[in-house]
Amino acid sequence: MMLFCSSLRLWLLPNPVLLVVLSLWGALRYPCLPERIPKHIGIDGVDAWTDKSIGSAFVLVFLYAGVTVLMAGCAELTLRLVPRDELPEACNSPLPTGQAISMLNKPGSRASAHRIARALLLLNTCIGISFLVGCGILWRSTPNPNVPAWLLAAMTLPLLVGTVISVVATMSDRK
Repeated sequence: MMLFCSSLRLWLLPNPVLLVVLSLWGALRYPCLPERIPKHIGIDGVDAWTDKSIGSAFVLVFLYAGVTVLMAGCAELTLRLVPRDELPEACNSPLPTGQAISMLNKPGSRASAHRIARALLLLNTCIGISFLVGCGILWRSTPNPNVPAWLLAAMTLPLLVGTVISVVATMSDRK
């Protein structure tokens, strides 16, 4: 798999850095964790607990690693699509009934494909920031069910920002 053009490598860089930071922080915190750690955090704080294990303590790190691979792959595939403006003229005309619809979701141009790929990588970075906050809650040294409301907002806000940026990047192509 071709690993992006050089300008997109910079957009990819924060993701493995966040993954390493999460992994190192978790490795340092793991010995200090109590025997029961949060399993689910709801509006009213921690509402489910689980026994401490590598899987339960590092679930957000493993999940972020998987999401990073998925988002990097999606960004790479977006760059490999032939944009609509490079398709033969017959493919750019309105589609008759029964013709393949796969051409409808292609980026409008190479610049648009790069914009969408950058937005996907930025969304992944926002997910990593959200998981960083989640790990701060998960890896507390005392089993405290109370979670300040601002921490839940701090987890949600990066997800919203990344989603809005991704939607704007894809919708700007539709104009």
